Amino acid sequence: MSEFWAEFIGTLLLLFIGNGVVANVELKRTKGSGDPGSWVMITTAWGLAVYIGIVVAGPYSGAHLNPVVTLSLWLDGALEESKVGVYMLAQLLGAAAGTTLNYIFYKPHYDLTKDGAAIRGTFCTAPVIKNSWNNFFSETIGAFVLMFVIFYISDGAFELDGQEVPVGLGSIGALPVGLLVWVIGLGLGGTTGYAINPARDLGPRIMHQLLPIKNKIDSDWSYAWIPIAGPLCGGALAYYIKELLLTTV
Repeated sequence: MSEFWAEFIGTLLLLFIGNGVVANVELKRTKGSGDPGSWVMITTAWGLAVYIGIVVAGPYSGAHLNPVVTLSLWLDGALEESKVGVYMLAQLLGAAAGTTLNYIFYKPHYDLTKDGAAIRGTFCTAPVIKNSWNNFFSETIGAFVLMFVIFYISDGAFELDGQEVPVGLGSIGALPVGLLVWVIGLGLGGTTGYAINPARDLGPRIMHQLLPIKNKIDSDWSYAWIPIAGPLCGGALAYYIKELLLTTV
């Protein structure tokens, strides 16, 4: 499998499962509708969705599944510049495809749901309190924690049994990264819903705009720049602080 298709399929699975649990909680007449432990359900499923995506894509692309990871590893010199656009495009398309598959899967429940905000929430993120500075800060810090920890749990070894291993989340291990995403969701997800992944938010937001969803509201494009710019800034910040600590402290 090529790196493009690995990133596409891994991200597709990530969004299919991740947005699937949100649909299970938010839509009408699902098994998870109204569950009092919905936030634990959501954060746990997202962490395990990352695990699933890494298991599938890891051997072929390294399993970035997130433009933040791609950008940070490029800054770190672990990814060729020519591959950055390929990885990010695959992630965006995979996210759009995964959330579209989720819509088809839950379509009878979408048709019964009249709450437009709940419907949009099964596609993309939204802040609980809309404050551009605080929302941007939340997304930046969430992605910073993600990449900063990833840099420190990676041993920098890119070979396994004499074979070159693609650099990415898969070279660290699926379970540690899944647990990391789970913990970030529990601890830092209460403000914006913790996109921490531009493709995860933008691809589904585009599909929310395009799909003929009953009772949908606007796709909130005035907010859309925050879960794109914030995580990318957080990933870059994680790299530069990691380098600062390694070289000067």
